[in-house]
Amino acid sequence: MSENRQTPQKTGGSTVVETAADTTNTGGAGAEPRSALDRFFHISERGSSVGTEIRAGVVTFFAMAYIVLLNPLIIGTGEDSTGHALGIPQVAAVTALVAGVMTILFGLIANYPFGIATGLGLNTLVAVTLVSTEGLTWEEAMGLVVIDGIIIVILAVSGFRSAVFAAIPPSMKAAIGVGIGLFIAMIGFVDSGFVRRIPDAAMTTVPVQLGNGGSIAAWPTFVFILGLVICGFMVVRNIPGGLFIGIVLNTIIALIVEAITHSGSSADSPTGWSLAVPSMPNALGGIPDLSLVGAVDIVGAFSRIGVISASLLVFTLVLANFFDAMGTMTALGKQAQLSNEDGVLPDMKKALVVEGVGAIVGGAGSASSATVYVDSSAGIADGARTGLANIVTGLLFLAAMFFTPLYEVVPIEAAAPVLVVVGALMMMQITEIQWGEFYIALPAFLTIVTMPFTYSIANGIGVGFIAFSLMALFAGKAKDVHWLMWLISGLFVVFFTIDPIMAAIG
Repeated sequence: MSENRQTPQKTGGSTVVETAADTTNTGGAGAEPRSALDRFFHISERGSSVGTEIRAGVVTFFAMAYIVLLNPLIIGTGEDSTGHALGIPQVAAVTALVAGVMTILFGLIANYPFGIATGLGLNTLVAVTLVSTEGLTWEEAMGLVVIDGIIIVILAVSGFRSAVFAAIPPSMKAAIGVGIGLFIAMIGFVDSGFVRRIPDAAMTTVPVQLGNGGSIAAWPTFVFILGLVICGFMVVRNIPGGLFIGIVLNTIIALIVEAITHSGSSADSPTGWSLAVPSMPNALGGIPDLSLVGAVDIVGAFSRIGVISASLLVFTLVLANFFDAMGTMTALGKQAQLSNEDGVLPDMKKALVVEGVGAIVGGAGSASSATVYVDSSAGIADGARTGLANIVTGLLFLAAMFFTPLYEVVPIEAAAPVLVVVGALMMMQITEIQWGEFYIALPAFLTIVTMPFTYSIANGIGVGFIAFSLMALFAGKAKDVHWLMWLISGLFVVFFTIDPIMAAIG
């Protein structure tokens, strides 16, 4: 049996926590490969085992599976300027298809345990900005997403994306990791109902509250809290596959609670389940509707709103996509102990090219841009170290197209505790930041807090980069800042002021 345990590990002068695979199966990191599968994925070399990778791949799937339910609600219901809506079943099918194909492709080529699926934030940008505000059709909006992906791939092939990674100071890389940790913990708190948005009708300046009206007396929230205790116990006691076991136990508890309480959906009651209501499926699904695949118009947006306006929208997509992926891969690589001392992954260029293809495939499939998923940290925390875990995750996404009710059994409240636990583990990178130097401390702090507060990795990176460049200038250290940091900071200024720029050009 393989075992995962939290062990202190010295890396780059600071202590971090590594989820290490038991050497019973693997023979330890750098052990002699035992099979063709082992040699292809470097499983023993990275201190893992086939069993660990399979189990962790399942954990990653359940941590990411909510996107198949959520993406249709974001881009599947709204009508474009022609009155056309993509449709919830159709978007669910292509979301699972794109996630499955790209996650498997990333595992085979990049050999990292980073799942890929439709990017949250990017899909909202498509639905709200491109379609609702700018008046594009869904086909035209997805055409811009494809163009965004092509540009991202070109930037990766040219080496520009890798150069940007290398130009980021170590303290900012650590801040990105910590910020993402807080971000995914916030996702867990909000999705579980433990933290909720206060309705505007309350006329208060406080944006969020504990539970429902300050009360956490709701059965789904109870399941989350109990699940958090269970997952915390698993990690503290170094239980092999603890997070996987936690999700299974949380799901069983959720099924029992719903059978007794009949809490229902949050659409019907504020104390109901957030997305999926846990219940055993009555059917196994059916043939998925993939009619949206290929429904794109590459040039339509340029004729509808003009070349300049369409180009600015593409710029917005590229910058958001570029830095969402950059931040996520930086954090996941450090968490999995796969990065070098500078926080850079080996074969980074290859991974960035495949990730860029995700935007092309996502747009072509009408699922919106697909990118590396921060929720992959759940599988990494359970021992994933290679692309084999991705193969498992991807296959489960493909199966989800046909067996939709099966993944709906697991409510987000059962998986959310894992996100909070992983967020706590990622906070350990905070010791790598030089808090004694204020010109470093302020940008790092702004990076960390902006991500969860704005629900955007790209926003946190942008604010942090701008602040770092300015603070270095004020400290008389402008020459120490890489020219790419100055360039990216300038681009983010444009990114944050894109609305008035577009308004000025009509």
